[in-house]
Amino acid sequence: MAGETLMAHGIKRGPGGKGLNQAVMAARAGAAVHFCAPVGREPEAAIIHRALGEESFASLHLIETSFATDLSTLIVAADSENMIVSTGDCADGLTPDIAGAFAKRVRQDDWLLVQGNLTEAATWAAISQARRIIFNTAPIRWISRQILTAASIVIANQGEAAAITGLDDPLQSVCLLGGKIGVVTLGANGCVVAEAGTVRRFPAVPVTPVDSSGAGDVFCGVLTACIALGSDLDTAIAQAQRAAAIAVCRAGCFAAFPTAAELLAVRPAPLPAL
Repeated sequence: MAGETLMAHGIKRGPGGKGLNQAVMAARAGAAVHFCAPVGREPEAAIIHRALGEESFASLHLIETSFATDLSTLIVAADSENMIVSTGDCADGLTPDIAGAFAKRVRQDDWLLVQGNLTEAATWAAISQARRIIFNTAPIRWISRQILTAASIVIANQGEAAAITGLDDPLQSVCLLGGKIGVVTLGANGCVVAEAGTVRRFPAVPVTPVDSSGAGDVFCGVLTACIALGSDLDTAIAQAQRAAAIAVCRAGCFAAFPTAAELLAVRPAPLPAL
């Protein structure tokens, strides 16, 4: 309530941001990831440079801006649910020209994964260069029907889907997200998927959660990697849910993300040759 001070137990710092998290998870899942994001010039930005330098990216483009690197404050409740407050000034510093120039490198069969962090203009400049687009609507800073329609796959959580469509029921909102495929994530209740007029429900992997921070980013990054590597949608969702289940069983965000070895260990076994 207003004016109230609450006491917390413990504090952790680490790299983050939706684009960073999803790019890291896509790379750990085996995709050749070309990642572009804005950062500031302050000493704290070294945390991001150092962390990303340890990941297996195909290429890394950290664009320095005149703004301080965006900061997210994650508050995790005792029931493992979280609330996040983020700044966006540095993200705004990545201009449409920069976004468009980076996306021109996208080849016809590549997938472009974008989030809601950047400005609407920069996001459109990027996706207008691509043919296969996955758009994660978080965080909702704007709602663009043009971008939603252009996306091949739109991924939103239940609150974001309601904000976009005006419908609280995810079985209804998933059909109106835009794109060829709509996905609404429901945390412990799994997700629902709308494709070609059919809505299907995918149950979550049953676990005892510790911290749900970043689970959606793990899901998006791994799903994108699986699809880019040739998996069908059902297999990609199953693998993304397994990865997210690993993350929510640990405290923290970036530090809780599954490693490449852990992702490989929970990958479905290939069917025997006939």
